[in-house]
Amino acid sequence: MSTKTETLIKPLEAPLCGTTSVPGDKSISHRAILFSAMAEGVSELSGVLDSDDVQSSIVAVQKLGAKVNLKRQEDGSLAGTIEGWGEKGPKQPSEPIDCGNSGTTARLLMGMLAPWETEITITGDESLQKRPMRRITAPLMKMGVRFMPDGKELLPITIKGTSQLKALKYDAPMASAQLKTAVLLAGVFAQGTTTVNEPSPSRNHTELMLPEYGVVTTAAERTASVKGPSSLKGCKVQVPGDPSSASFLVCAAVLKKGSDIKVENVSLNTARIGFVRTLERMGADVLLRHTGAAGKEPFGTIETRYNGVLHGCEIPGDKISTIIDEVPVLALVAAFAKGITVFREVGELRVKETDRLAAVLEGLEILGVDAWIERDDLFIEGQPGLQIPEGTVFDSKSDHRLAMTWALAGLTGNTSIQVSNFDSVKISYPRFLQDMERLVQ
Repeated sequence: MSTKTETLIKPLEAPLCGTTSVPGDKSISHRAILFSAMAEGVSELSGVLDSDDVQSSIVAVQKLGAKVNLKRQEDGSLAGTIEGWGEKGPKQPSEPIDCGNSGTTARLLMGMLAPWETEITITGDESLQKRPMRRITAPLMKMGVRFMPDGKELLPITIKGTSQLKALKYDAPMASAQLKTAVLLAGVFAQGTTTVNEPSPSRNHTELMLPEYGVVTTAAERTASVKGPSSLKGCKVQVPGDPSSASFLVCAAVLKKGSDIKVENVSLNTARIGFVRTLERMGADVLLRHTGAAGKEPFGTIETRYNGVLHGCEIPGDKISTIIDEVPVLALVAAFAKGITVFREVGELRVKETDRLAAVLEGLEILGVDAWIERDDLFIEGQPGLQIPEGTVFDSKSDHRLAMTWALAGLTGNTSIQVSNFDSVKISYPRFLQDMERLVQ
């Protein structure tokens, strides 16, 4: 049974000013490692995020036979090579593949292992074992994959692949980049064209990256296809900065009087910068500047300065997939805005690393902010000039996004607070506090 440890977070002594960067994008880092492991030959990777979640992907592909030679760089990122298993396929490991807390690792592995006549158990930590997997197993079973025990929807699950995968046209019940990627990865090896249609757009990193590995891929706003059978070939991948990590620095500058910052070399993929558009709608001063591309992934600079003018807005359900990881920190910003902010159709937050929807309500209640849920919609009535109560303690639920969100309340607020199990930030942004402190002048 886990025990809670509390970390004291003190208010910043000065505004956030200057230029910084953030660690590599977590979603792209996962895919770079997993796709390189599947590929024939050697791939060269740079800018890879060194975090607990990404390490889960690295350990997983090593156990399956990929040769990983990634070294830590001066900036804290990982760079080096991965030699994939290619046509040989993954080897049968002697034990279950433990994905730790990484849902991306577990779900994408199911698609990766689908074409091979192996029988491999996938598991994870206590939190991951509570997260839904049927969204992945259901379409893969239609393609001919078996999952054991029959009908089980939670980890641990044993997957038995097949070399006779059937192509699939699948209408996904929810917008999920992990679901889409798992099906497309299986479809690379199936006979014919595999297509995933979504009710609203999800992250498109897979569609942008697979062509770099030589896979013919077609994509539009709510659909993506691959034509099989095909194979992946080793390539070069440069991972840009993670916009989800950048969102915490940007939101801090929006909340901290006098702040003026630039975050460089961040992925500006349109499926990932919904938080910028949301902040703009709330009246924040935020600007994007495109400076280049890593493969097909655009990157650039996010500039923001404090203006003290925030107002509520409504974020429609078809835009939520572009901010799903940023809803907690945007909810904190909404707590300081004038009027009511509405996040439509955010039920997916209930099945993240924890029930983030309930956790956000709990944290806002501690702050004395009125917030409520109607069906799957989150309402927040902001309080400009909100003062943080002295002695406030937030429970992060060992969730990295919640840990950073509640830390911002203390960093940009009027009094010190405490956050339980703050170390969970290692899952995605290990140097979060150091980056914040470096921006204080």
